[in-house]
Amino acid sequence: HQAMIVDKGVSVNNYKYVRLDTYLGAFMTDFVSFFIIVSCGTILFPQGIRIETADQAALALVPFAGRFAAMLFAVGMLNASTMAASVLPLSTSYAVAEAFGWEAAIGRRFHEAPLFLGLYTALIAIGASVIMLPGLNLIRIFLFSQTVNGVLLPFILYFMLTLVNDKRIMGDYTNTRITNFIAWLTALGLVALTIAMLVLTFL
Repeated sequence: HQAMIVDKGVSVNNYKYVRLDTYLGAFMTDFVSFFIIVSCGTILFPQGIRIETADQAALALVPFAGRFAAMLFAVGMLNASTMAASVLPLSTSYAVAEAFGWEAAIGRRFHEAPLFLGLYTALIAIGASVIMLPGLNLIRIFLFSQTVNGVLLPFILYFMLTLVNDKRIMGDYTNTRITNFIAWLTALGLVALTIAMLVLTFL
């Protein structure tokens, strides 16, 4: 997100709009995630249904959506895959480019930012190639990636919170006490959930 701000050349005067955009984006993703959890808890869990393939996920929605289950699942998958195909490779490319000091801007031509745009293109191509492999269990890949993300997230949050509270870097835009309280409480909650997940998985 910070790379997008630099890329767009957002000024301090427009910072409040960027913050609003961040709040709305976070709310919408959590809003959707909440109802996914509720749907799984009320439809799948009581019946002891375990999802191993994409078609099983679509069929599991039949008690809720009836004959529209397949269409509902297809629309949801299209939305999720379109966002993932564009956002995840782009955010990864920004992170790598910033780490190595490469020119990084989505509005640049290929010869102006070859490493950044080359990596972005390669990640999209690799992702598309992997999911086209026959017999690949996409549900397991999804669960594995989310598990890794959950394990790494507390560490990433620690470094992020350390940076945003460094006055040498942020100046007058460091976190407030209330924001820090909520952020650190969230980070500790994620650590507890990660430990619980590892214990339940391996013990």
